[in-house]
Amino acid sequence: MPMIVFPNAKINIGLHVLSKRHDGFHDIQTLMYPVGWRDALEIIPVENGRGPDGSKVAFTQSGLELDIALQDNLCVRAAEVYDRAYGIPPVQMHLHKVVPSGAGLGGGSSDAAHVLLLLEMLFGRAGSTDALAGPALELGSDCPFFLSNKPSLAEGRGERLTPMATRLAGMHVVIVKPHVKISTAWAYAETGAVPHQVGLDELLSAPPDTWRGKVANDFEPSVFDKYSSIGDIRDQMYRAGAVFASMTGTGSAVYGIFSRPAARMPEFPGCVTWQGMLE
Repeated sequence: MPMIVFPNAKINIGLHVLSKRHDGFHDIQTLMYPVGWRDALEIIPVENGRGPDGSKVAFTQSGLELDIALQDNLCVRAAEVYDRAYGIPPVQMHLHKVVPSGAGLGGGSSDAAHVLLLLEMLFGRAGSTDALAGPALELGSDCPFFLSNKPSLAEGRGERLTPMATRLAGMHVVIVKPHVKISTAWAYAETGAVPHQVGLDELLSAPPDTWRGKVANDFEPSVFDKYSSIGDIRDQMYRAGAVFASMTGTGSAVYGIFSRPAARMPEFPGCVTWQGMLE
C-alpha cells in the first residue's frame, strides 16, 4: 500500500553560535519552529523491485530540481540508513519538491526525517519513532527535530531538543527566498563563535514584540555584508509591520512574523514567497 506524507519546513528564531567542537561541528542554541511550507513524499513497497544500480531504493523526483547526485540525495541516504539498521524490502520512492534548498528552511533534512518516519509506518522495524533519533542524526543535525516537529530549543549541534512554549500560535508568517544559495560551510567559517551575555531561551521567554534587536541570528552580519539584498528583505519586512524578522538558519530565506496578515506586503522580484499561520 502506498503511503504519502508532506514534509514541512522550519524557521530558526534566533541562532547563537557558541563554540567550535572537537568533532568539527559547532555548539549552537536556536529555537526551531515548524512551518506549513511542504514537500510531498510517497513510498511504495514493490515486489522484486530494484534501483538502476541494484539497490533496494528506486527514487524519482518532480517539482524543484535538486542539483545533487543520486547517492547524495538525503531521501535515498535515509532509506539506506534505515535499511542498514533495520532492513526493508525494495521500495519505490517519489519526492515532489516544493521547499527551496539552500535556504535555511531545513527542507532536505525534513524529507530525510520523513523517509524514516514513513518507513517505520510501513514496516515498523525500529519498534518506535524514538529509535529513529540515532539514524536521523547520522543524516544531519536538523533531522532529529523533524521527528517530533514541535517548537523546540535546539542545543549541542542541534540534536538536543527541549520543547519550548511560545506566544506565536495564531500569528502570521511570510517567508521570502531570494535567488541566492548560501554555503553552510562558508557561513560558519565567516562567523565563528559569538559571545552572548543572555541565553536565547531567556530572550525568547519575553513577548515577541520585544525580540527586535535582542534575538539575534549570528550569521546575519557576514551574510548581509556579502549579500546586501538579503538584509534588505529583512528591513522591508519590518517596514511592512513585522513584529519580528530574521534570516533563518545560515540563509538565504528571510521571514517576518506579523500579528495579523500584512495589509500590504512589498513585492520581492525574483524571489519565492510563502505565507501562512504559525501553530
